[in-house]
Amino acid sequence: MSIRLTVIQSSSDVPLDRLAGWWSGVETVLVRADLGEPIPAASEVADALVVLGGHMSAYDDEGAAWLPALRTLLADAARSGVPTLGICLGAQLLAVATGGRVQVAAPPGPEAGVVNVFWRPEALDDAFVGPFVANLPERRVTAVPTLHSDAVVDLPPGAVWLASSNQYPYQAFRVGSAWGLQFHPEASTTTMRDWARWDGTVDTDAILADYAAREDELVETGAALAAGFLTVVREHAARRVEA
Repeated sequence: MSIRLTVIQSSSDVPLDRLAGWWSGVETVLVRADLGEPIPAASEVADALVVLGGHMSAYDDEGAAWLPALRTLLADAARSGVPTLGICLGAQLLAVATGGRVQVAAPPGPEAGVVNVFWRPEALDDAFVGPFVANLPERRVTAVPTLHSDAVVDLPPGAVWLASSNQYPYQAFRVGSAWGLQFHPEASTTTMRDWARWDGTVDTDAILADYAAREDELVETGAALAAGFLTVVREHAARRVEA
């Protein structure tokens, strides 16, 4: 069964990255919101919605005029059953859109480089991450790439908390048919380098050294999560056909 993903990109240097390869057999409709392309309505999204990261905050409506429409899209998609994945800024927008709260420049400071994410028991029963988490050793710890300063500080009502890190608690959550990941499973070495240089407050060399030391593990994890989301999308599309 062929499926289509609608992907919203909000910054030129925050692309699909490795996801483009992991999803190479899937038709992708890329919406460059940063270039003025209009945000679709939930009824116009194909089989699934993916909202990538970006350098703005989840509240920066003045600097990124498409954010109100994007928050509306995320809320509608989560409520209407459209499989949805928000990454970093995408996760923060999802949280705000569905009643949660994000803190800009959160007091713990930037979380940058390779960090350990600790999966909660609730993750085992999750349609997206559950199969991946079930195959982890007993501690259920995963190394992931990340770089962010803003953070979700209140989950939306009814959201399911799936994972945390030592620095920021809400690393993964589910609300309705949407998932938010604060970390970047898709990030490659080049992308991490560019983000660290853009940020200017983090140690680029240390980030790249940590990434290189665990790259095989990071790629394996990212690929597994990418495949897990596609499984959810295909199962949802199959149910729609049967109906």
